[in-house]
Amino acid sequence: MSLDAYHHLARAPAAGAPLVFTFHGTGGDEHQFPGLIRQILPDAGIVSPRGDVSEAGANRFFRRTGEGVYDMDDLAARTEKMTGFIRAHRQAHAGAPVYGLGYSNGANILASVIFGAPELFDRVVLMHPLIPWAPGPNPALKSLDVLITAGRNDPICPLPQTDALTRYLEGQGAQVELRLHDGGHEIQQQELDAIEVFLKRPT
Repeated sequence: MSLDAYHHLARAPAAGAPLVFTFHGTGGDEHQFPGLIRQILPDAGIVSPRGDVSEAGANRFFRRTGEGVYDMDDLAARTEKMTGFIRAHRQAHAGAPVYGLGYSNGANILASVIFGAPELFDRVVLMHPLIPWAPGPNPALKSLDVLITAGRNDPICPLPQTDALTRYLEGQGAQVELRLHDGGHEIQQQELDAIEVFLKRPT
């Protein structure tokens, strides 16, 4: 476990405020979502890693061999590395609630982490995730509150895959909200509004 396993932005939370991890989409970086978190939760701590895989110069968190086709061995290794990074930062801020927010590739690495280590997070936002494999059962997921946002016409993350992820998490006992818009892979204001409500909800 290392606090510096990734190039990242970090800010400590104020007393009583949560620590929020943010994970960018393909081609993004550590600056993609901290501004959003500061708007929603001004006192929150932030840890925002940069993906350490390059796909034709675009930052990602794990390798793929095609659109929606993941290198599962690489995903497993990158998930283990990210889990250790998150655990180290969580331990550095013991007692703070811990939230996660990821978009697209960032949502996928975040989802992969929670499948194996749901105890690391209290709340998770998965924006346009694509999980093209069947995760194994994990009853510990019942401790999680999850918000999934997606586009009904997303060509990258098809709606049936979003529905399958929702059913899986519900089947493990997680508290899941699904918020859809009529667009595609873009982030729309209505999902940002849903994220704000979700992250600000009293504990």
